[in-house]
Amino acid sequence: MKAKLTANKKFTIGKIDNRIYGSFIEHLGRAVYNGIYEPTHPTADDMGFRQDVLELIQKLNVPIVRYPGGNFVSGYCWEDGTGDKSKRPKKIDMAWKTIESNQVGVDEFQEWAKRANTEVMMAVNLGTRGVTEAQQCVEYCNGTMDSYYANLRRENGFEEPFNFKLWCLGNEMDGPWQIGHKTADEYGRLALEAGKVMKWTDPSIELVACGSSSIGMPTYGEWEYTVLNHTYDVVDYLSLHLYFNNTKDDSAKFLGDAEYMDDFIEDIVAVCDTVKAKKHSNKTINLSFDEWNVWYRAVGDKHGDGRWTEAPHLLEEVYNFEDAVLVGTLLSSFQNHCDRVKVACLAQLVNVIAPVMTENGGKAWAQTIFYPFMYASNYGRGTTLQTIKETEYYECNGKQIPYLYGSVVDNEERGELVVFVANRSLEESMELELCLENYGNYKLVEHVELYHDDLKAINDKDEQRVLPVNREIEENSSTVSLKKHSWNMLRFKY
Repeated sequence: MKAKLTANKKFTIGKIDNRIYGSFIEHLGRAVYNGIYEPTHPTADDMGFRQDVLELIQKLNVPIVRYPGGNFVSGYCWEDGTGDKSKRPKKIDMAWKTIESNQVGVDEFQEWAKRANTEVMMAVNLGTRGVTEAQQCVEYCNGTMDSYYANLRRENGFEEPFNFKLWCLGNEMDGPWQIGHKTADEYGRLALEAGKVMKWTDPSIELVACGSSSIGMPTYGEWEYTVLNHTYDVVDYLSLHLYFNNTKDDSAKFLGDAEYMDDFIEDIVAVCDTVKAKKHSNKTINLSFDEWNVWYRAVGDKHGDGRWTEAPHLLEEVYNFEDAVLVGTLLSSFQNHCDRVKVACLAQLVNVIAPVMTENGGKAWAQTIFYPFMYASNYGRGTTLQTIKETEYYECNGKQIPYLYGSVVDNEERGELVVFVANRSLEESMELELCLENYGNYKLVEHVELYHDDLKAINDKDEQRVLPVNREIEENSSTVSLKKHSWNMLRFKY
């Protein structure tokens, strides 16, 4: 099979906001306890954080991490995770039916973020709480004034503010499963009033309003329109959540799902711009895709009900090779929509539907999806170019799916063009011709290939079966060979 990819230096989509390579840590299962935090682990540092986990996360180069939820945040009192740890209350978490010890809270997480070389995307509870508590949380975390909550932070040992710049106004408030579920009008009014006082407390922060929790919600589209009608003047981003699955074991359709990601993003952009036009506004609302991943095996009560225990094994999805190929293409979708998608959070980071897994007291390892994320995050920074893809297609559910999918990023700081491409054919290799115009004498310096003959191959604590390899670079760097169902990174110097 032959294909051609053309990009021109003069035709760009936009500058990538590095926050599209963000992730997510929720107080859920073993994400926090026995994930990032395990004081009795042999690698634990002075605060109880696992250094083996930190080392893996640092390789991902994650610029921002959403915290503390997720469904968890809709019943959470942020004050419970501050101050003297010996006095913190043990409480039940209704979202996941677990016991929350509160030994890790915002005090500890802001320090973990520094050690992980990342920033915090903080969420406030608009399920069971409201305007006052949201404002007080901003005051505690970011306040520089001589006031009760800013002084409380100082009394707790933090003279300097945490300076969190991005804040979520609740989580998935359209979902009946959410603690404090609201209608679009109820949520929109509350988000507006909470957002106002949060920005009055710290005018430098940015706010994310809740969009639909999935494309399949009965209020999808209408929810976004109504919420933005209320909040347009105070928020900066609208959230999107989407998880992918291969429940029907249809790998051809599954590997083509980035097309549905593209459609979803473009739908929500249209809603945002409709409200902009209605309000005659000069302001543009951009998107925060703050939950996305593959997730379908670890679902249901068996995987999501903690049975009132501490740090149970919940939502521990085991990823295979085809999951990694899809994740690679989803990252290209974000790059190709970088003019509007400014934040994205792979959900989640450790143990819970995550690229990093741990065993209690034992090893930490990288799942298959770790690798495309690592390469995209480390090398996919710069400006996305428009592309012309000449390729054959296959049909799934009446939709034409191109075998070739990918993105091209110009990293001017490094003098590099980075091409991320997947061959989605299950049967045939692909000879890809690259035409990179107005870059002079460019040269291929690295071809990273992620491939396994078995689409269902997994990594576990005993063996890394799916690993990236560096392909031998051919003399004619304008044409490369892509194996069937493979994900690739091609790095050119110019």
